[in-house]
Amino acid sequence: MKDNNHRVIDTILSRRSVREFTGTPVSREKIETILEAGRWAPSGLNNQPWRFIVIREPETILKLSECTHYTKVVAGAPLLIAVYLDTEHSYSHTKDVLAAGASIQNMLLAICELGLGAVWLGEILKQAEKVNSILECPESFELMAVLATGEPVPKERTSPRKELKELVFEEKFGKGWGE
Repeated sequence: MKDNNHRVIDTILSRRSVREFTGTPVSREKIETILEAGRWAPSGLNNQPWRFIVIREPETILKLSECTHYTKVVAGAPLLIAVYLDTEHSYSHTKDVLAAGASIQNMLLAICELGLGAVWLGEILKQAEKVNSILECPESFELMAVLATGEPVPKERTSPRKELKELVFEEKFGKGWGE
């Protein structure tokens, strides 16, 4: 059982990319919870530049699966969430892309907390024009990612991480963490 004092930390540390789904549909209630988490991400000037397209129709999912090398992952997901930056509501492209990333991370954490699984698909950006055409989205929408989401096929998932001493420096580059 999770320690309520460290629940968010526990979710961050336990979240893993999930690429195999049972096919069980995701409830509307859970989808709304996921989208709410994304909506509450921080953004510069609170401009909330993200837009979400929820995809559940098998035919659309199949078409989108042809836009990536990860065809099997996408085709096997009962839910896709396409995350966009609405350039009409953008004030700083770099900051807004970062805000979209924060929104995506919030959704991934919510997905994990709800007992679901997801994978953040970035490779699909190579086919953004085709994705946009399939989803008939406005020209002002810039694709940031697609989240393939669903009930995970039960299996052990691991993800090694580098040691902090490889990633963190004290005040100036070269002075390693903990030296």
